Amino acid sequence: MRFSKAFIFTSKETPSDATLPSHIYLLRGGFIQSVGAGLYNFLPLGKRVLDKIRAIAKEELDKAGCLEVDLSFVTPSELWIESGRYEKYGKELLRFKDRKDAEFVLGPTHEEMMVNLVKSYVKSYKQLPINLYQIKTKFRDEVRPRFGLLRGREFLMKDGYSFHKDREDMLREFYNMEATYSKIFKRLGLDFRIVEADSGAIGGSGSKEFMVLADSGEDTIVICDSCDYGANIEAAKRVKPKEPEGRVEFEFEKVHTPDIKTIEDLSKFFNIDSYFTLKIVAKKALYDGGIEKIALFGIRGCDELEETKAGNAVDANELIDIDEDELINAGLVPGFIGIKDLPQDVLLVMDEDLKGEKSIIMGANEKDYHYTGINLEDFNLKYKDIAQVKEGDICPKCKKGKLNFTKGIEVGHIFQLGDRYSKPLKAEFLDENGKSKPFEMGTYGIGISRLIAAVVEQHHDDKGIKWTKATAPYMVDIIISNIKKEQEVNVAEEIYNKLNELGIETLLDDRKERFGFKISDFELLGFPYAIIVGKKINDGIVEIVDRETLQKEEVKIDEVVDKIKELVE
Repeated sequence: MRFSKAFIFTSKETPSDATLPSHIYLLRGGFIQSVGAGLYNFLPLGKRVLDKIRAIAKEELDKAGCLEVDLSFVTPSELWIESGRYEKYGKELLRFKDRKDAEFVLGPTHEEMMVNLVKSYVKSYKQLPINLYQIKTKFRDEVRPRFGLLRGREFLMKDGYSFHKDREDMLREFYNMEATYSKIFKRLGLDFRIVEADSGAIGGSGSKEFMVLADSGEDTIVICDSCDYGANIEAAKRVKPKEPEGRVEFEFEKVHTPDIKTIEDLSKFFNIDSYFTLKIVAKKALYDGGIEKIALFGIRGCDELEETKAGNAVDANELIDIDEDELINAGLVPGFIGIKDLPQDVLLVMDEDLKGEKSIIMGANEKDYHYTGINLEDFNLKYKDIAQVKEGDICPKCKKGKLNFTKGIEVGHIFQLGDRYSKPLKAEFLDENGKSKPFEMGTYGIGISRLIAAVVEQHHDDKGIKWTKATAPYMVDIIISNIKKEQEVNVAEEIYNKLNELGIETLLDDRKERFGFKISDFELLGFPYAIIVGKKINDGIVEIVDRETLQKEEVKIDEVVDKIKELVE
């Protein structure tokens, strides 16, 4: 492709709403165009990258025995109602009605549609297992679309769904997809980690995320310094923290604690570590049908609540903050809430690390009063893992390593669904004994368009993008230093033609622009190599620039094609 004929428009200006390198460089380089909040057009360069990522994903999926389909983008809402996700998914699910007043949704994911498809055709265990996938536009009505392609409303996603006769076979395919996804991300040239994750609105008994390591990542990843344990902080676990020294065995007593509302003040008042205090975090839990409940979560004073874990513990669609007036109206005293004599309609969950605690200090649910010497075994309590792990906590896998935090970008997610969708949607088959059973399912997603941004976040410098060889829109940029010099043009054209004959994707920068301008565009656009055809051709020399290092190498004109071929391979 000749630059003068290409639909490539670069800019020096940083877009006002762009903060991450990927968002800035993809807009400045003319890879994408913003047309609305979280909505983007893919221009020719961006489409080339998108197609390369898509092709690699498809190739590995097909090798793994997956079969591609293409389902309707528009989904009848009754399927979502049957599965129980219509309200649980929340406002991110875009609902609309057609001219006949029938209600539909724009699919952010297609579990319901795929189950509906398979149950129409697969009737026997002899037809199993099967893994169907699509690479298709999805829509999620994000409340705050930001960071360009990393959190858009419309995006290209690979979503796959496998159907099995039993859990054992589902797990086999789950790990097959884990290995397949790893191959895809390795081919793309990404540094990633596989971590345990929360299943969220998708559901199921277990899931893993594929995280591209990047300082700009939205997700906090917890990793062990001694083994391969990794988890999203929403799902991370730990060995129960060791009790600090200084435990005081208080008698059961109601103590006057004027204006002591914080854990810090409470610890100072009793001269104890916050480990020995009970912190109650109050939230409002939202459920289907507009139902709202006050939910209280008990953790040690030294811990913080992990809201995703907490929401799962009470099976809520969402947890939101609750104001003091609502707590007072419910018969609770903000700043002094405990677990004794609570209103009956209030939900209460305790962190599992509190199980067995026999002497702790907590609020008395009375202004300016706390209880000491509380034995939690005297109460009928529900315990769940709801505390957020901290850096330095001990790894739950190797039981000796310390947990550290890093940042990552989620690019893939695989789920063990079980019968989460097949049961409510009545998707069944006949087993070996002629008995009707719901399918065991797995589901597997990759953010195809998100991967473009992830590559850039991991491969860039202060000048622009550094595409990996697998994702580069063009492999070589031939820069004619002075377009007015016929000799430079002829040499560049000859190299360009030879590279094209070898199937090496090459862009010929034949624009009537200054050399410095062309070099700046090369650095911004991020093609792996540039060939500079300039004054040194009088000595039979051209220069190859490696975009990764920006180092230049002089090469003889008659050897440059072989050299590029060697570098590309």
